[in-house]
Amino acid sequence: MKYLWTEDTGAGLHFWKLVNQLFLDDEYVVASKGNNQGLLDAVLDLDIKDDDKYYIAFDYVVDNQDIRNKYRVLKAIEKSSEGRLIILDMICFEYLILAFDKLVEWTGTGKADKIKIREEVLAAVENHRINLSKIDDEKTLQYIAGFKRYSTERVMKSLVGEFTQNEKWSVKGSLMGECWYKDCCISEHQDSLRCGRPEIEDGDEKMKMLIKSEEVQRVIGEGII
Repeated sequence: MKYLWTEDTGAGLHFWKLVNQLFLDDEYVVASKGNNQGLLDAVLDLDIKDDDKYYIAFDYVVDNQDIRNKYRVLKAIEKSSEGRLIILDMICFEYLILAFDKLVEWTGTGKADKIKIREEVLAAVENHRINLSKIDDEKTLQYIAGFKRYSTERVMKSLVGEFTQNEKWSVKGSLMGECWYKDCCISEHQDSLRCGRPEIEDGDEKMKMLIKSEEVQRVIGEGII
């Protein structure tokens, strides 16, 4: 059996289930372990059978000491697993959304300042963190300085929230917003419902475009396929 475990419980878990359904032919058993500690505990308790393979979607940012410690343990287990346990090379679910090249166009946001901040942040991401020394834009630095407890993951989640405030595009709830995976509607109140104009209206095709985006493919391609 093939297993894909995540620490996410809501939209992130839903995302991986859609990846399994639309891209991996439902070959994987997708499950949430509640949080990063639950995910680590589940891996520590594993007794991997010869035919089983486990893929671990662990949110890894280097500017959080607790996460670094957990990741180090996971990598040690991976190293001794003889290829039967693979830690996916990812920052967090929200980064996959933030890096999606159609995010601004599809969600229809008019926040020019946040669009600029997104561009600056994405350009500064390296080695699982935002390299602040690569950011010269004053407004972007001010935005980041506004976090009382700064971390790369917090910035990612906050920025994604700026672009997905419309609940139909939200990635904060128990499921991804309907516009990500359902056929586009034609709103009778387009002036009051902020929404972009995806060039495709079919729900499965929209999700496939997200799954085929560069960052998602890098994570899946290096680990799963």
